[in-house]
Amino acid sequence: MKTNHDAAINKFFEDYDARFNDALSGKPVDIDGTLNSFAESFIEASPVGIIVGNNDAQFRKAIPQGYEFYKSIGTKSMKIISKQIIPLDELHFLVKTHWLAKYETQEIAFDIFYFLQKREEEFKIFAYVTGDEKKVLKERGLIKE
Repeated sequence: MKTNHDAAINKFFEDYDARFNDALSGKPVDIDGTLNSFAESFIEASPVGIIVGNNDAQFRKAIPQGYEFYKSIGTKSMKIISKQIIPLDELHFLVKTHWLAKYETQEIAFDIFYFLQKREEEFKIFAYVTGDEKKVLKERGLIKE
């Protein structure tokens, strides 16, 4: 079902994707852009557990470290190749994103489910659900630990 918010949500994820790829390509990390994509608190759910994060100084410090990790394992690009927007009500949306990560010799496709809240004409991620990334990276030989 299309909503009148689809264009804005698509733009939100285009910008999110672009920030990631800019950082991978060596451009300055848009820390503020990433911070502004998240609510003041947010939840990550994955096979390794539930993590509650805060949009604070610690998160600000972690953002460039996260991009450096991906660069260190040879990530060339990380692109959203499709998305499905599911409105939950007027202010909340579930967005299923299908990503494609490219490395020197392989590609890895995966899904992440984002929960967005619309606030004063902006969207904020307040939760996301992802698979076991570490396990896949180990299986593909991209990390050892």
